[in-house]
Amino acid sequence: MKKLKRIIIVLLVLVVTFAIYVAIVNRNSKNMTYRQKILKAVYPALMWFTKLVNKNTKELSGEKEPPVSFYSLKGQKNNGDTLDFADLKGKKVMLVNTASDCGYTNQYADLQKLADDFKDKLIVIGFPANDFKEQEKGTDSDIAEFCKINFGVTFPLMQKSSVIKSAEQNSVFQWLTDSSKNGWNVKPPSWNFTKFIVNEQGVLTNYFGPSISPLDKDVLKAIKE
Repeated sequence: MKKLKRIIIVLLVLVVTFAIYVAIVNRNSKNMTYRQKILKAVYPALMWFTKLVNKNTKELSGEKEPPVSFYSLKGQKNNGDTLDFADLKGKKVMLVNTASDCGYTNQYADLQKLADDFKDKLIVIGFPANDFKEQEKGTDSDIAEFCKINFGVTFPLMQKSSVIKSAEQNSVFQWLTDSSKNGWNVKPPSWNFTKFIVNEQGVLTNYFGPSISPLDKDVLKAIKE
């Protein structure tokens, strides 16, 4: 009986300690569900574990002239404005499928840091999608507010769409995942926060899995090249 009491006390201490840790990590968070707060708190552990087990860590690279020009694409921003990809000429572009209720959601902060640190040579574009375990159920306005108040996101967010291969797939991700359009890549996003990089000439050069941080050395190298 005494041993059982000790176990219960230890468990209670661990639960209380974790709850305090979650509260501290989220002291500046607003309008987050408790699930979102927990995911934010455990993000460093998730990144460590997924790398340990080699999950969502795929890196691909290539550099072939695309049969279909990247700059022929257009899309609708979160606010309803049209983004003409022809306006992106001369800069690298990172395209990321995003979600608000994902273990990787904290990458929004890292993506914003990239957008700030490389504002003269890189455009980051987020594509909210509800494809993976329905982890983006919010409306476009909900998503915009969530990203702004919790992660300070100012880089462009597109209207919520589907990014996986299907009849409803976003036209930009059709281009990113069809070698007959982009020149070499056929791999779709493996989960939320898969990253694609297109260079200054509109050529797809890199694919980075969700478990690879936007601030990873390989990502930074791809941007700086």
